Amino acid sequence: MERVEIKPEMLQWAIRRSGQNTKDLAARFPKLNNWLGETSCPTLKQLENFANATSTPIGYLFLTHPLEEKVPIPDYRKIINNQECLPSPDLLETIYLCQQRQEWYRNFSRSMGDEPLPFVGKVTLNDDVVRTATEIRQTLDMDIDERSNVPTWTEALRRFIVQADTIGILVMVNGVVGSNNHRKLDPQEFRGFALSDDIAPLVFINGADTKAAQMFTLAHEIAHIWLGRSALSDAEASEVPNNEIEQWCNKVAAELLVPLEVIRKEYCKDHPLPEEMNRLAKYFKVSTLVILRRIHDAGGLNQTQMWQAYKNELQRLQKIPGGGGGDFYLTQIARVSRRFAQALVISTLEGQTLYSDAFHLLGFSKQETFQNLGQRVGVI
Repeated sequence: MERVEIKPEMLQWAIRRSGQNTKDLAARFPKLNNWLGETSCPTLKQLENFANATSTPIGYLFLTHPLEEKVPIPDYRKIINNQECLPSPDLLETIYLCQQRQEWYRNFSRSMGDEPLPFVGKVTLNDDVVRTATEIRQTLDMDIDERSNVPTWTEALRRFIVQADTIGILVMVNGVVGSNNHRKLDPQEFRGFALSDDIAPLVFINGADTKAAQMFTLAHEIAHIWLGRSALSDAEASEVPNNEIEQWCNKVAAELLVPLEVIRKEYCKDHPLPEEMNRLAKYFKVSTLVILRRIHDAGGLNQTQMWQAYKNELQRLQKIPGGGGGDFYLTQIARVSRRFAQALVISTLEGQTLYSDAFHLLGFSKQETFQNLGQRVGVI
């Protein structure tokens, strides 16, 4: 059986890049320590399996030196203990796929004669936060009172996404890499990102996060689109980022979802804080952590009180199990955005896009699934 010579440092790099440890992988690959010690070499099949297990393109393993992989867009995530972590394969593949979708949609949109969107890059960091949030709310046709009457966070988020989609922003929500349900995205690594473009602005939301948290992430990334700045974020309303761009986008997002003028009217300081947090979170359809921040901004809590309440609430939320399941086609539409799905189905049926390319961008390979998706988005 033919063996393949691979440098041990490339195997070690693949292990480190995947975020796994050698001991766990050795349980799946009994000869791994021999490969690392150069006392034996893997077969091509074994190497293919190792590449799949570590989410590494197999061609990378034949290089003489490890690649220095960087996030292809500005990375504004916070740095823990002054150390920058390697971006995971899951994160990188998600960004690359979204960039491919954006490029396709940009070309399609231009071929249809679409004009640049006027709101992309319309503001700067010098623009007033309240005025910017008000303009975004008006452009999205977002009504705070109307959202308060929506029964669930899921429905409120769905409406928010539709509002962004309607004005031309591709919003993609996914909790896994592409359609691979075995590769779940980690909200602790990133919550979302924005790919700014005056024809095809794109926002990706980590669907593994809570619905309430996704609401704030979407608002934050939309603020990036208004600035005209692509970015990778792990935005949280309760935190004050070191980066001035993230600070500004956090402020705009908070004001967009929970206007300071409204929270001052709605907040009842005589009521127990946990009771008020839950009531206001349901009213504004945001997380209780966002509400805590806005109560602090409104003068209802000092810094010490806010952080103590935040820690307690975070511990409570982390104990709540997440949900799963749902309608396959609704999930698929959410993963690629309705606007993108409609355009891709139309282009493919007209013969402008190959079915193989369409299947790659959509994340499946069955003709029947494509036809059913076309029906669900109102194209077929």
